[in-house]
Order: sequence, then C-alpha cells, then structure tokens
Amino acid sequence: MKILIVEDEQKTGDYLKQGLSEAGFVADLARDGIDGLHLALTDDYDLVVLDVMLPKLDGWQVLREIRHQGKQLPVLFLTARDQVEDRVKGLEFGADDYLVKPFAFSELLARVRALLRRGRASGEPELLQIADLELDLLRRRVTRAGKRIDLTAKEFALLELLLRRQGEVLPRSLIASQVWDMNFDSDTNVIEVAVRRLRAKIDDSFEPKLIRTVRGMGYVLEIPAPA
Repeated sequence: MKILIVEDEQKTGDYLKQGLSEAGFVADLARDGIDGLHLALTDDYDLVVLDVMLPKLDGWQVLREIRHQGKQLPVLFLTARDQVEDRVKGLEFGADDYLVKPFAFSELLARVRALLRRGRASGEPELLQIADLELDLLRRRVTRAGKRIDLTAKEFALLELLLRRQGEVLPRSLIASQVWDMNFDSDTNVIEVAVRRLRAKIDDSFEPKLIRTVRGMGYVLEIPAPA
C-alpha cells in the first residue's frame, strides 16, 4: 500500500516516512502544498496524511482540490490546530479523520489502518493470493500453505507489488521506484538481493515455485505452466 505524507516540518515528515516504511507501507513525502497536490493527483495512493499549515498551498486548499478532481482516497488531517471549528472544517472539506499534534505514532498507525480498512469496504480485496500464497494487506501477514512467513517491510512491499501485478514482467527500474523510491542504478544489486531473500522465504520450501527471473527484463510472479 502506498501513502502520501504532506508535511513541511522536516523532523515530523522524516519521522512519519520512516515509521510508515518500517510498518510495511510505501511512503512518499512532500514538503509543501503544491508538491503534495501534484503527487496526490498524478500518482496512485491509498491514503494521504495531510498537514493543514503548509507553505504555498494550505491543507484546506489541497484537500478541496483533491475532492474537486474526483479523488476519493482517504485523507487523514495531521495538525497542531486543535480547535473544534478546525476539525469540523476539515471534515466538511472531505477529510476522513483528524489527528492533533503531538501524537503517538501507534495511534496514527491504528487510524491509518482503520481508514484503509474502511476504504476497502467498497470492494478492493484485503487479501492478495496466488496458489497457496496469501498476503493480508491490513494485518501485514503472509502465509504459504498455511504457514506464517515473516518478511521485512521491504520484502512485504516487494511481494505486494508482485502480487498486485502477477503474471506481468516487472522491470528492475519499476521495482526500484515503487519499493525503494529511487532511480534504478545498474551498478547496485539491491533488487537482486531482495528477490533472492524473498524467494528463500516463499519459494524454496514450497511447490510450485512462483517467482521467475526473465533474463534481461525483470521478475514475474505467476503459477508456472504445466510441463
């Protein structure tokens, strides 16, 4: 799952991005309202964590334009403004929840997961599956043949990407941008190492083998065709 954070306070923004990444989400960070609005409208996010007091465009303007453009993704307002009228204004503008600074990260994470669960009630599945491999998006759990498999946050994000686009060959450049939020560097083997570790956990002790390397192109997750 992919989350956009729009927060101009550097310490808070970095803290949120690190915490959400460690919780298994892919997190992008914008430092002002214009950049945040551009990302929210042009990329595919599951949720936005949005500060109110932002440079260039404030959170009210960002939220209003997101809704005006027809984007219905959940928005969590995160702000130091704790007046009742501010909370009411945010909800009337289309915010889904409101959390006042200072906050406990555990509470923010619980609210994020609740909003994602609510957003998926409309039809998008909470469970991604292929063969006997299952990934529970909300509980952040992976099982194969009923056996619990422990993954790191990056391994979870990699597997989620492969499952969402199963049967499609994903180039290393796409994996790098979606999972590691970086441009692909042909001199690094970070993707190969991550895929190898993921294979060791979800494929090595099971049949059929689901992750396949397509030489010169990338990786694909699929059920192999019968010999």
